[in-house]
Amino acid sequence: MNAIVAVDENWAIGKDNGLLFSIPGDMKHFRAITTGGTILLGRKTLETFPGGKPLPKRRNVILTSCKADIPGAEVVHSIQELRDAAAEEDPEHVFVVGGGSVYTALLPYCRRVYLTKVFAAVEGPDTYFPNLDKLPGWKAEQASEQMTENGLTYQFVEYINQNI
Repeated sequence: MNAIVAVDENWAIGKDNGLLFSIPGDMKHFRAITTGGTILLGRKTLETFPGGKPLPKRRNVILTSCKADIPGAEVVHSIQELRDAAAEEDPEHVFVVGGGSVYTALLPYCRRVYLTKVFAAVEGPDTYFPNLDKLPGWKAEQASEQMTENGLTYQFVEYINQNI
């Protein structure tokens, strides 16, 4: 499996249960990578999606402690169930998309992280992604040119987990 995430320069990913940035180029990149695959996410992350609904053209597997029926998604109640739901899929087409606790729990099983690094610091974030530059075994394999959109400079960086 893989992860896909956008971080600020301090590795922050969220504030008040919301995304930190709205960058159309990043959203297009996200769609291009995840469409046709399986996405694994927590219920609070689902609430940040348009209309709070599962994303189309993807298998959505939602982790929640609530008894919930979410049309267009599969609901699981533990990290192990989340992993089991993706076990039969091609691991290259499985993507962890948040939130913070789901990323932390599944990062050791991820082979690759598709990271959008935004060169800005957000004030008062409350959710962070592990700093891959400081985690043993993680290596930035390739990076795109820097781009600027909506007044924000960013680049796409792919990290490889050398521990797997």
